[in-house]
Amino acid sequence: MSDRHIKHYDKPAGGWDSLKRSYQALRAEGIVGAGARAMLQTNQDRGFDCPGCAWPDRNPNSTFEFCENGVKAVAAEATAKRLTRDFFAAHSVASMAAQDDFWLEAQGRLTEPMRYDSASDHYIPINWDDAFALIAQQLRALDSPDRAVFYTSGRTSNEAAFLYQLFIREFGTNNLPDCSNLCHEASGVALIEQIGSGKGSVTLEDFEHAEAIFVFGQNPGTNHPRMLGELRAAAKRGCRIVVFNPLRERGLERFVHPQSPADMLLGTHTKIATHYFQPRIGGDLAVLIGIAKIVIERAALDDAFIAQYCDGFDAVCATVHSADWREIQCDSGLTQAEIADAAQIYIDSKATIFCWGMGITQHRRSVATIQMLMNLLLLRGNIGKPGAGPCPVRGHSKVQGDRTMGICEKPTPTFLDRLGTEFGFDPPRQPGFDVVAAIEAMESGAAGVFFAMGGNFAAATPDTSRTAAALRRCDLTVQVSTKLNRSHLVHGREALIMPCLGRSEFDEQAEGRQAVTVEDSMSMVHLSAGIRAPASGQLLSEPMIVARLALATLPTSTTPWRDLVANYDRIRERIARVIPGFIDFNARVRHPGGFHLPHPGRERQFPSVSGRALLIAHPLRDAVTDSAAPFRLMTVRSHDQYNTTVYGLDDRYRGVRGLRRVVFIHRDDLALLGFAAGECVDLHSCWHDGERSVSGFTLVEYDIPRGNLASYFPETNALVPLDSVAERAGTPTSKSIAVRLTRSAAGTRPS
Repeated sequence: MSDRHIKHYDKPAGGWDSLKRSYQALRAEGIVGAGARAMLQTNQDRGFDCPGCAWPDRNPNSTFEFCENGVKAVAAEATAKRLTRDFFAAHSVASMAAQDDFWLEAQGRLTEPMRYDSASDHYIPINWDDAFALIAQQLRALDSPDRAVFYTSGRTSNEAAFLYQLFIREFGTNNLPDCSNLCHEASGVALIEQIGSGKGSVTLEDFEHAEAIFVFGQNPGTNHPRMLGELRAAAKRGCRIVVFNPLRERGLERFVHPQSPADMLLGTHTKIATHYFQPRIGGDLAVLIGIAKIVIERAALDDAFIAQYCDGFDAVCATVHSADWREIQCDSGLTQAEIADAAQIYIDSKATIFCWGMGITQHRRSVATIQMLMNLLLLRGNIGKPGAGPCPVRGHSKVQGDRTMGICEKPTPTFLDRLGTEFGFDPPRQPGFDVVAAIEAMESGAAGVFFAMGGNFAAATPDTSRTAAALRRCDLTVQVSTKLNRSHLVHGREALIMPCLGRSEFDEQAEGRQAVTVEDSMSMVHLSAGIRAPASGQLLSEPMIVARLALATLPTSTTPWRDLVANYDRIRERIARVIPGFIDFNARVRHPGGFHLPHPGRERQFPSVSGRALLIAHPLRDAVTDSAAPFRLMTVRSHDQYNTTVYGLDDRYRGVRGLRRVVFIHRDDLALLGFAAGECVDLHSCWHDGERSVSGFTLVEYDIPRGNLASYFPETNALVPLDSVAERAGTPTSKSIAVRLTRSAAGTRPS
């Protein structure tokens, strides 16, 4: 792109620029009229669920229940561009691999199954029957089912996910790594231990009653833009909004609601954060211990709640009391006075919500940090009452629901018992591979077949070179996809691309047009029915892909795969008999807005081991600074991307245009290093097994704490060591990478 520059963006989030960018997204895909009509059916009762984020919908819906980044997601799926066999004949895998992720995404929709031909280094057409036969042959040839890995992305519907895990367990393995392993695994691990459920207890209605909302490690302006509407409404009624984020993010500062005629016509904005604190990267645990220290010392506790519902209070008190303020300030990067200000807001609030994102979950001590968040909520009884509770804001639109459906490498015995009883087989009990373990297994040869139900595994995972080498060791890699991505180009000795329907497309099966269901980040389950003709007549739905794979692989299975996919109501009937909370699934999901899954915490019931909520003590530990790698880097998204999907090369709110290889740095660190904004540097991470490097990154002066850096993924995933993971959760530490900078031979980019 010729227009590459860095220029401070001083406007609020949202506003006319958001509408302009939405129009540009539709125009770039050649669907201005059709795309606009599709958006009117997005997140509507008789429409389809946005394929973007997991933020819930209002019930009743507004006419415009979407955001700028939702428009980008729908436009990308509904594009008029098509990838045919002629494209693959003209482009070798090597030539495509030399392109960036933006180019790959921009080529359009996949239209037919393709098989990799090693002799020509091209993908060539294959019919569906032969594709399923090839996979089945490879799977049946394995000496153990545990030598196959079945990955799931966060877009897979409830029906597809349920069938998928059923097929995999009938095949004989629990190797079901999924994208939760890369993002919010720590949230589930932490909350299950404390309150008996890995989900948040908050609903949208709670945002109307909260007196304070704390937002930790989250950037909703880019990642969950519709959340800004809720924060705006809360701010307007006087709710105090407290933000902890190393980066100053525009969406958390000022917002013009694009769906407010008054805001748009008058140019008025709403101030979102009443208090904005910038801790060091990874300093949140120290912040929370500091707040808890003040809450306990001031006896600002809900003693009756603690006595009736909680265990572990004395241990937490002792640990918090022993924490030294000098260590808290050093670890957090905040002063005692700043932490005291935040603590006083928490004490003054009678109903508080804690929201958090991947800025909390991708550190070595993420589980400890989340449990300290939950400790604070429990200390003041902030769960099971209006306007209060934990709110982990998950990313992809269906990632939480996949776990509900059994996409998990460590299923509970109860779930396996119910599944086995319903389908008449004995499911495997041995825990399977999570993402990191799956990569290690492929690397060592312990796994030889990799099947991905959606996603972009090669780009989403850490330690890029090591992951790529592991995938290339496989005998077979299979990708179920809608569009071209990096994972099609980093493949095994044999490889298949299996194109599927997008969420906006209608799904015709033997007994008529079908709808699927999704679960959002607040446990709301609702229907999603596509309204557009499929991009190609050769696309299959994800449930049909699973059913045909099962029929080809498991000839003795007694599961009625054909009947189940002829009418998805039958899948939902089976779900209702296996998974708690789905009684009368087919009837309830057809109510406007769907239904909420029960969360025991809303009723102050805590099905933990003890039957009570558990306060868990976590002391500070000495922060280790490597003199050879004095900076701490966190990976972030740009405003023109969603997860690994890159829609454009701009990051509007951070002032970046036409560039992705950038690194955000404090101006004093620039001066200390003798660098200038606009110069190019190489980044090097240090780990026990050696150094990892990426090159050619433009330095961008930004409001970020000293010693801290930020840069986009997947470009910097190569710096994340595979075995640098969150304790007990296994999530890659993508928000806390020890790095050093060196001047790049690339010189200086245009400013």
